[in-house]
Parts: sequence; C-alpha cells; structure tokens
Amino acid sequence: MLNVQDIDLHYGASQALRGVDLSAATGQVTCVMGRNGVGKTSLMRAIVGQQGTSAGKVMWEDDDITKLSPHERARRGIAFVPQGREIFPLMSVEENLRTGFAAVPRSLRHVQDEIFDLFPVLKDMLHRRGGDLSGGQQQQLAIARALVTRPRLLVLDEPTEGIQPSIIKDIERVIRLLASRGDMGVLLVEQYFEFARDLADTFCVMDRGEVVLAGTKAEMVEEDVRRHLTV
Repeated sequence: MLNVQDIDLHYGASQALRGVDLSAATGQVTCVMGRNGVGKTSLMRAIVGQQGTSAGKVMWEDDDITKLSPHERARRGIAFVPQGREIFPLMSVEENLRTGFAAVPRSLRHVQDEIFDLFPVLKDMLHRRGGDLSGGQQQQLAIARALVTRPRLLVLDEPTEGIQPSIIKDIERVIRLLASRGDMGVLLVEQYFEFARDLADTFCVMDRGEVVLAGTKAEMVEEDVRRHLTV
C-alpha cells in the first residue's frame, strides 16, 4: 500500500535522507532499524507529511501523495504515533482520544469498543489527565488515539522507548494482533532488536540517511543487522 521511492530530505544544507526506498504492505509489520541519528524519524516524518522531501515520491495505493499535507494523509488512512508520544498532558484520556476524530467522517466520530479491548487500562482512566499517566500508559494512549482514526497504515516511531517491560509485551501483542487481522499495515521504527525481530515480516536497516540492508524476516542475518545497531 505504501511505496517510498528514492526520496531525499534536507534540513537546510544538511541532507538527512539519500535515495531511500521503502514499502509497506497490508497485513504485515515492516520494521525500520538503525542507530540514533541515521534518519529513521526523518523518514517517518516524510511519510506522514510532517517534513517535505527534496526528491523522490511517496506513493499511497498508487497515488502520489508527496505534496499532500499531514491531515490529508491522515484522512487517506495513515496514522502516526510519534517518538515521545506527544499526548496532550492537560487533557483527559477521553479528550485525547477524541482529537483523533478530526481525521474521520462525522458518522465515525466515536471511540470504538475495540480500543478498550486492546488497552483495558484506558477505560478505567478516561477522566484522568494524560499527564498523570505513566510513560507506558501514555504510549498506549498515543497508539489508541491513532487507532481512533481507523487507519490502514499505523506508523509507530520507537514505541518501546522508556517503557517498562510489561507494557512492551502488551504493545507487542497489540501490534501483532492488528497486523494479523489483514486490513492494516504496520510500519515500526525500533532500536530494540529483539522486539523488532520478533514482529517483523520485512525489515529495513538505515545508516547515515541510507538503506543499507533490507529484506524479509527469513532473509535477515542477525549479525549483520546488529552491527548497524551497535555504537
């Protein structure tokens, strides 16, 4: 469904991405791995429209969306959970979830029961402020807010960062379940190798703004991938 073709991205005179290709398919988890500062977040920002590219194309279901704004991409079914979660700390859990309504038609502006099946803790905390939740609970809220938009591609930027192990397991279970349903693709940025390896159907390893390894899980050579993750 997603096909990134030969994109470059610059911040002023500094080039963050060089000729990057990437694809993501419905029903699969695509993992992007690499050290800090190699361009993973820049790639995600280019895909969701938060950062313009200087060359190449972002194709979505055979349409060129390179020039579309983030909200237009969201309405087409691309949801983003940014690194650091970026929930609204002074708003309640329920209000945070309702911010996802902006990307869907009025008839769909309700929080699906499935959200609370996936993240039961949120149902008990609907009236608590987002900033009062633990880091792991905030990450669950950020994912739930993205799911409220009923996406067909869920983009997750380092969802395990700063999260306690028990909630990492919960997030892994949710990602696996969402992909297995067959109506959504998941694009996951991750530095935690075991988490990425266990979830990935396909993988992409970046270094210095370029893709240096890519393939299916069966083609992954763990030693080669780890070499590009260690400092």
